[in-house]
Amino acid sequence: MKLLEGKTVLVTGGSTGIGRAAAIGAAQHGANVAINYASSDDKAASCVAEIEALGQKGLAVKGDVALPETATDFVSKAVEAFGRVDVMVSNAGICPFHAFLDMPVETVDRTFRVNLHGAYYMVQAAANQMVKQGEGGAIVAVSSISALVGGEFQTHYTPTKAGVHSLMQSAAIALGRHGIRCNSVLPGTILTEINKDDLADQDKRDRMTARIPLGRLGEGEDLAGPIIFLASDMAAYVTGAALLVDGGAFVNLQ
Repeated sequence: MKLLEGKTVLVTGGSTGIGRAAAIGAAQHGANVAINYASSDDKAASCVAEIEALGQKGLAVKGDVALPETATDFVSKAVEAFGRVDVMVSNAGICPFHAFLDMPVETVDRTFRVNLHGAYYMVQAAANQMVKQGEGGAIVAVSSISALVGGEFQTHYTPTKAGVHSLMQSAAIALGRHGIRCNSVLPGTILTEINKDDLADQDKRDRMTARIPLGRLGEGEDLAGPIIFLASDMAAYVTGAALLVDGGAFVNLQ
């Protein structure tokens, strides 16, 4: 059964990692997919090629999510190509690891503008299009387990992910009357571009793995299923929810 048959799905940060897995997964479930990406033309093109190889239509739109105009441009180009927007997956994010006491102001500012402001602009632009269409829709934001726990070298990052989680809760209230559902997924430690340097330390990688009851670090593909579920009609009565996808790490407190 294809859960997103005939839908149009937009994914930010869609050329790599979780975003790419969500985009490919959506295509596997029958959706046409537009991805936003920041820099890698080759990776974006290969993602679109994978989408099209699955018999779906694909589109890649380059842009910095920290800029409000990127969101309106992305949505308008998706509508121009596919006619509508049914699902927005707000995934784009950065995490330049750094100590707290000497954190550069520009690092704090950039992290907030990409992770939180960018999510806000994308969610708002997609929601306006969905309201215009008058047929509801689904928004899924990629928050993080870091919305719930601290991180010594993530003092600039964890507040943004808590903000994304909170944004989905408030947007669920604001948009419920329009039939638009808003939920978040909270990934644990996932092997993506965002943390490849941090996890290059094998000892740290082994320690992180040992804390996970399922015995492994996550892959981008581990998020595709939960995202597609929340985007689909199988989650028709789910809004304002947050789904941990962490291999059990959060509950392993002993």
